[in-house]
Amino acid sequence: MYDPTHLRTFLAVAQTLSFTQAARRLGLRQSTVSQHVRRLEDAAGRQLFSRDTHSVELTEDGEAMLGFARRILEAHEQAAAFFTGTRVRGRLRFGASEDFVLTRLPEILEGFRYDHPEVDLELTVELSGTLHEQLAAGKLDLVLAKRRPEDPRGELVWRDDLVWIGAERLRLEPDRPVPLIVYPPPGITRARALEVLEEQGRPWRIVCTSGSLNGLIAAARAGLGVMAHSRRLIPPGLFRLPDRAGLPDLGKVDFVLVHGRRRGPAGEAAHALAAAVLAGGERLRRRSG
Repeated sequence: MYDPTHLRTFLAVAQTLSFTQAARRLGLRQSTVSQHVRRLEDAAGRQLFSRDTHSVELTEDGEAMLGFARRILEAHEQAAAFFTGTRVRGRLRFGASEDFVLTRLPEILEGFRYDHPEVDLELTVELSGTLHEQLAAGKLDLVLAKRRPEDPRGELVWRDDLVWIGAERLRLEPDRPVPLIVYPPPGITRARALEVLEEQGRPWRIVCTSGSLNGLIAAARAGLGVMAHSRRLIPPGLFRLPDRAGLPDLGKVDFVLVHGRRRGPAGEAAHALAAAVLAGGERLRRRSG
């Protein structure tokens, strides 16, 4: 009933919320992407996206289709691998940024290990900047992390707003330096926070530095200060600061998959895991538990 090609296109649009970005990811023309989505909507008899000239959003039926599309494609890929006799194997060194500690990435990795039992998966959790450095040094085969604004590398998983977050009762004094909770260098959110505050001419002071997301969360929950964080991944117990706090806009952040230089079994395993992450990308925007 549902064409796998149309389902893959639907997932790409759902993850990027952009027909243009989905077309670039899939190597298709934008008109082809629109046609695939329209045919899937015709097959379902429901509208899956609400869209105008400025934005694309999933409808309630589109949210429901996400789960069905992932399961259909997973079953399709499992069947294809079984009957063609192809087996992905080898050692795969995968790096994921701290941002995904509280998401459902473990579910995606569990499903990948079930589908590809002959892959020896090694997971490294680190700062995005550190992961990019390790990938460039040949120490990782695939990285899921934030991307610096000027960096064109990587396949877009999704784009999000960077926002200021803190404890619910936190109040900033306009005549005092902004208390910052940050990752150590080369943290990407750290660099962005300092950059926009400097551009605004707003004084700041660092009240907590931690290489662990849980450490930053603990400091923020204690009311020590504010931190820059992805809007869709705000941890429990923390809240987005309102505009009246007067802090500068942090802009957007891209979460991307970047492949290393290795070929052969490691490269094949990296492509298989990348496909699993892209297929389950919506789960990465949701907290576990």
